[in-house]
Amino acid sequence: WDFRGSGLTNMHGSTGDIIFLGTTTPQLEEVFWTLTHDLKQDLGGSGSNLRTPSDCLGQSRCEYSCYDTQAICHFLTNEYQDELHRPAFPYKFKFKFDGCPNCCVASIARSDMSFIGTWKDRIRIDQDAVNKYVEKDPAYPANAGAHKGRDWGPFDIEKEVTDLCPTHCMKWDGKKLHIDDANCTRCMHCINVMPRALKIGKETGCSILVGAKAPILDGAQMGSLLVPFVPVNPDDDYEEITEVIENIWDWWMEEAKNRERLGELIKRQGFQ
Repeated sequence: WDFRGSGLTNMHGSTGDIIFLGTTTPQLEEVFWTLTHDLKQDLGGSGSNLRTPSDCLGQSRCEYSCYDTQAICHFLTNEYQDELHRPAFPYKFKFKFDGCPNCCVASIARSDMSFIGTWKDRIRIDQDAVNKYVEKDPAYPANAGAHKGRDWGPFDIEKEVTDLCPTHCMKWDGKKLHIDDANCTRCMHCINVMPRALKIGKETGCSILVGAKAPILDGAQMGSLLVPFVPVNPDDDYEEITEVIENIWDWWMEEAKNRERLGELIKRQGFQ
């Protein structure tokens, strides 16, 4: 970088993880060639195009993950190389993949299209394990022992689990935990508190949300739910998901103003 630029870099800046500062226009192609061909680096997207997708660790490390985040992130990165490297959009566009509603990548707040793992069937309940938590069995610490650095007092399943359910779809009768799954919003709180007793369902996939962005023009926006559930199927090259992506892109490129994010277009024209 001293040879082709100023030697100045910006690490984890607002526009990228490593930003090279101070080169001249004739050196740009030389810099790109060195980084991509000699150093074998993928520079990702920049400008009004698809930015480099990101994901959580997914099923490689996490038992909560409802789909293989790394597999679909890798597939879509390869599938949309043209959109990554040749700016053709009204403005930048970001994918992020969260394997479950814990949303460790914060995709619901940080991406134009967010893929959050979910399930269609019931939360799996091990009633014996629930009672182990209630009985304060040391082998069953609440929150998987994450907050054991201080004494929080005895575990209270009603105070710490059922009363905190956002839709009040849970009930503890003293012996069994009951969940009205039809009213469950998949917030993950009960599963996080009692991970050995409660597990995600078996019919898994993802929800697709659109329109999140940081506060530049109209303020910060969270993603809006577009598709409540879609299977994540690598066997057909994620056909149901790519169909949604490309339909959104067609509408956005047709209707958006220059430098208008997807969320801003939705805010201006309505959520169709």
